Amino acid sequence: MFSFLMAKEECISQRNKTEHSSILRNRKNIPTSLKTSQAPFTSVSKDKISQTAGHSSEDDNQSSNGSSAQLFTRRHGESPVKVLLLLVVGLSFSTRLYKITEPPHVCWDETHFGKMGSYYINRTFFFDVHPPLGKMLIGLAGYMTGYDGTFPFIKPGDKYEQQNYWGMRGFCAVLGSFLPIFAYLIVLELSQSHTAAFITAILLIFDTGCITISQYILLDPILMFFIMAAVLSMVKFNQQRYRPFTASWWFWLVLTGVNLAGAFGVKFVGLFVILLVGLNTIWDLWRLLGDLSLSLVDVAKHFLARVVGLILLPLFLYVTVFAVHFVVLNKSGPGDGFFSSAFQSRLMGNNLYNASMPEYLAYGSTITVKNLRIAGGYLHSHWHLYPEGVGSRQQQVTAYSHKDYNNLWLFNNPNQIYPDLVRHGDIIRLEHKETTRNLHSHLHEAPLTKKHFQVTGYGINGTGDTNDLWQLEVCGGRKGDLVKVLRSKVRFLHRATGCVLYSSGKTLPKWGWEQVEVTCSPYLKETPSSQWNIEDHINPKLPNISLSVLKPHFLEILLESHIVMIRGNSGLKPKDNEMNSKPWHWPINYQGLRFSGVNETEYRVYLLGNPVVWWLNLASLGLYLIMVAVASVTIQRGFSLGPKRIEQSQVLMRGGGLLLLGWLLHYAPFYTMGRVLYYHHYFPAMLFSSMLTGTKPHCIFPASNIQSSGFQTVSHARVGQMVLLLSVLYSFYLFHPLSYGMTGPLAHEPGSAMAGLKWMDSWEF
Repeated sequence: MFSFLMAKEECISQRNKTEHSSILRNRKNIPTSLKTSQAPFTSVSKDKISQTAGHSSEDDNQSSNGSSAQLFTRRHGESPVKVLLLLVVGLSFSTRLYKITEPPHVCWDETHFGKMGSYYINRTFFFDVHPPLGKMLIGLAGYMTGYDGTFPFIKPGDKYEQQNYWGMRGFCAVLGSFLPIFAYLIVLELSQSHTAAFITAILLIFDTGCITISQYILLDPILMFFIMAAVLSMVKFNQQRYRPFTASWWFWLVLTGVNLAGAFGVKFVGLFVILLVGLNTIWDLWRLLGDLSLSLVDVAKHFLARVVGLILLPLFLYVTVFAVHFVVLNKSGPGDGFFSSAFQSRLMGNNLYNASMPEYLAYGSTITVKNLRIAGGYLHSHWHLYPEGVGSRQQQVTAYSHKDYNNLWLFNNPNQIYPDLVRHGDIIRLEHKETTRNLHSHLHEAPLTKKHFQVTGYGINGTGDTNDLWQLEVCGGRKGDLVKVLRSKVRFLHRATGCVLYSSGKTLPKWGWEQVEVTCSPYLKETPSSQWNIEDHINPKLPNISLSVLKPHFLEILLESHIVMIRGNSGLKPKDNEMNSKPWHWPINYQGLRFSGVNETEYRVYLLGNPVVWWLNLASLGLYLIMVAVASVTIQRGFSLGPKRIEQSQVLMRGGGLLLLGWLLHYAPFYTMGRVLYYHHYFPAMLFSSMLTGTKPHCIFPASNIQSSGFQTVSHARVGQMVLLLSVLYSFYLFHPLSYGMTGPLAHEPGSAMAGLKWMDSWEF
């Protein structure tokens, strides 16, 4: 079937090329002024060719004959082309939706993103390091398919029981099903070859990794959908370059901007496709600037149109996503502690919501003090002492991320003047309300951060020593400035040692109840770890104001949410014994990722790319560079090339160049990232490398330019293409249990479905 369709498509292509060549031979005298340089990465437009036609009667007759031949070809060629596209659609959806409900338990990161979808349904605020669009769409899909948001998603392996989880999985699978379709259309636009497009689609349809990552409640299929849609829209827009400001031109421009907003609204790595489109746009504008048939006013119009479509529109849509996010999530939840006290005051159910308290901090007040680092927690103490050998055996002081009575402190003035207001530069003492011990530091080293000093609780009933004295500073303030509740950022400088109160973010051992270490840092640089704010404030001697007047406006919470997300991303470090990978592992398919199950009694799913596809992609990257080098040298040396070879060189260097750039932009930046990395981060780059691989047979096996005398060469080309497809299909047949699940013996045991297929020791199935 595949061979028949491709052979018929090549025959049709051959007839088109023959007719097209006969027309061009009779149009040799095209005025030079009508020749215009092409846009980057695109093929010659037929509309432009028609504009350069001569007007002699002979040319008119030949044009008429050519049009008749093309009409005949089009009518007889549309059917197999449609069948080819329908075949791609059918295979893509069937491979992704097959066994979509299996396994009926939580797999891998479904525990995060399924839970976040539930939060949207329940309107409960949470924190995540990614922008909200992907989770919003997952929650909407669950809501539309009858999921009520009650499943807890506690850990992988939890049974779904009677929950309607299939809607969220199905939504992700449907978006994942569009990836081979988009790849088919992109390669078709770049190469004008249905064979190349079909091979590309087959590589992605039968890649076990792409299937697996599309079948679960994850952000990856949503992200890749928008990335591929943005690239397709960009390529389609490039094809409209000879019809500027028409409806179709605006449509593809606007659609590109919409998809860019979608990609960036799912994950920050959507920035990479924004860079790809941006570089293409800069090149396009540079070409327009060199077109002397356009006035500077026309160039300015093109520039402004792209600013509106590719910058302002995506920015507006991106901000709108956050506006919806903040409106929907209006109830207090597990994400409160990651944000400032002012941010929390807008969440229903939070103790700060519609609360009233004194606006300015005063001596004699009962307060809570919150650290401004991500999950820095509240300044906290309890009756437990530091264990023997950990600094001085005094009362523990920690940071605790939950609301608790042991977070309360009395704000005392050593001079016993009450209720005077606290000002920048004042010397103060903090007394723990429950234990009556003072916040204290000395020259003993901290429990975990050895270059810092230990912080303890010392004294009794407010009496202690000079090591209990701290100087309060308002960040950015001047002497005499008052301290605003919720809004002022303050630091506590230890008078005796000169260090600053600091939340290290490190988790204490079990003797510290796995709370966060608090130290006194000798490094005085202002950082979120050394900055605090006053959250709760109780003082019956002062007038209260409603905290509603202190609520931040939209732009403030938008900025704060991005600061929190960026810090959260940079803080994602590998935990002990946690599986992570390195970028060089990914192209060689060195190590997969366990989605479900470990032993032979469990339902096992393992994320691993089809080895033939991934290793073919890797070889294709090297082959592409060699082919470009050979083509460049050939052209530079002035060797005579036929029209077909020239066309192939253009496809290779323009279309292939775009795809190579897309691969680099989606892969190379990971080498610079300090956060924890996983195998699935490579999949957007893998889409580009697969499309690049798909264009190679079009250049290596150029059957469509072989005349009837070259039947043997045509056969060799067709055999090469079929061997490629059959290799991919057979490899998929061998490795498909990794995607669709398996039980029973492990790969190294006899009787296993994967026996003999552990080709690399690093594969863990």
